[in-house]
Amino acid sequence: MGTLVNGKWTQKSLAQLRAEGKDIQVDPGFRNWITPDGSAGPTGKGGFKAEKGRYHLYVSYGCPWANRALLMRGLKGLQDYIGLSVVDPVLGADGWQFSDFPGTIADPIFGARSLPEVYTKAKADYTGIASVPVLFDKQTGQIVNNESADIMRMLESAFDELTGDHTAYYPKALRAQIDELNVYCDSFYAKVNATKDAKTQAEYEKAVAQVFTMLDDLEQRLKDQAYLLGDAPVETDWKLFTFLVRFDVVFYGLYKCNLKLLSAYPNLWRYVRQLYNTPGVAETVNFEHIKVHHYRGQLDLNPSGIVPIGPKEDWSL
Repeated sequence: MGTLVNGKWTQKSLAQLRAEGKDIQVDPGFRNWITPDGSAGPTGKGGFKAEKGRYHLYVSYGCPWANRALLMRGLKGLQDYIGLSVVDPVLGADGWQFSDFPGTIADPIFGARSLPEVYTKAKADYTGIASVPVLFDKQTGQIVNNESADIMRMLESAFDELTGDHTAYYPKALRAQIDELNVYCDSFYAKVNATKDAKTQAEYEKAVAQVFTMLDDLEQRLKDQAYLLGDAPVETDWKLFTFLVRFDVVFYGLYKCNLKLLSAYPNLWRYVRQLYNTPGVAETVNFEHIKVHHYRGQLDLNPSGIVPIGPKEDWSL
């Protein structure tokens, strides 16, 4: 992944630039919050009031972190409130690009050809990674936030008074449990990545064992309940979903997490399909983008760039 340095794009990563002895000071990022009345959120400054049509979301279907922001937009019925652009599934040397790949959605604000252009429109001398997701304020020309966890949480409640949808996925009574579970479930992706990054057979086998120990634990947890904390999904369920929905199509084959398919776990397979079939969710999952993102975007693992046509699975209930 390349980097913006004082608003100029370089194909070198931050690590490469620093290894060359360059003193790169990265901007702190964008951590503002949309709130019902425009008051300041947990981080950043105020001035970002929930308003229909004011904000725009830039995502990749392939990235699980960006998928979380897009998923909450769909869950909360915000399609008519927040605009959407979708980048090409492959993160290339020049960053996230807008293309004519099926399912991509061009940038209607600037007509940008790449996401780094959007970052420099918001801050001309920006230094850092031009990552997805990006929540952009068309009124002020600023990036509100580019942290998926923040965006997911603000969309969960900021627009409730406008939409009339008060469904809570981070209810006060369960917040301590949700916060604890979030750490646990985010560790799943780290375990999966450890199989991908293993350099020896022993490292790989240890990492794979940890992945399937966690899947076994989740299977048992879901034996007598529909969701992680009971009868209704919470924020953690949706965060975990963005990893699990990628398991059979990417992690099983490309990352060699191939002891069992997710569909071989009765409780987990029921669980992930229940989430997928929740209104507003299926449209946020593009399996072709997910596969292309990983199989063509990680040529060190898949030098041919060939994208598998399977698996063909039934996601209906």
